[in-house]
Amino acid sequence: MIPNFQHKKILITAGPTYEPIDPVRFIGNRSTGKMGIAIADAFADRQADVTLVLGPTTNRPSNKNITTICVETADEMYTECLKYEANSNIIIMSAAVADYKMKTVADQKIKKTDETIQLELVKNVDVLFELGKIKTHQLLVGFALETENVLENAQAKLKKKNLDLIIANTTNQNGEGFGFDTNKISIVDKDNKIYNFELKQKQELAVDICNVIATYLNT
Repeated sequence: MIPNFQHKKILITAGPTYEPIDPVRFIGNRSTGKMGIAIADAFADRQADVTLVLGPTTNRPSNKNITTICVETADEMYTECLKYEANSNIIIMSAAVADYKMKTVADQKIKKTDETIQLELVKNVDVLFELGKIKTHQLLVGFALETENVLENAQAKLKKKNLDLIIANTTNQNGEGFGFDTNKISIVDKDNKIYNFELKQKQELAVDICNVIATYLNT
């Protein structure tokens, strides 16, 4: 049976954030947003009211009913999430938010002069952690991209950030993680029940994620 999310408001983040160094350079990562966009499409196809806060990527959802808000930095993503989190039933944070940003962004392009350069970085807002602190009725889902001790690190993140579910994956094997059309995931709930899914297309995994969330909501 295909779950229906009619009348459910879903907030999803996807893609990277870019943290400016100067007017032409930035700190970023390899996220393409494909997984989060696939999740947004899957929920919208199941009649949900979906808002997608999307970092800088050329990829876009295929479902025209999705409200897409494009942002660049972690601060911008956090600001947009705060606008929608209170009225959301489900929040899925799949974006790869940069951990650090420049303490001071240069007004002009930094010239190449010395052999080395030092950049002073400060921590970015932890969007997922902040939403976990203020959540009330929402089902909050996070992502954990790990290179070692995948499930253990994901379970620790779930507890620390007050999540209901966490989706864990790795970049250790070909076809997993950033840039690929495929992925391999495990979903862990706060009772430590684990759902494992083999390598498959991200669109297929998005449907799996919908199904697990539907099951979780009905238990």
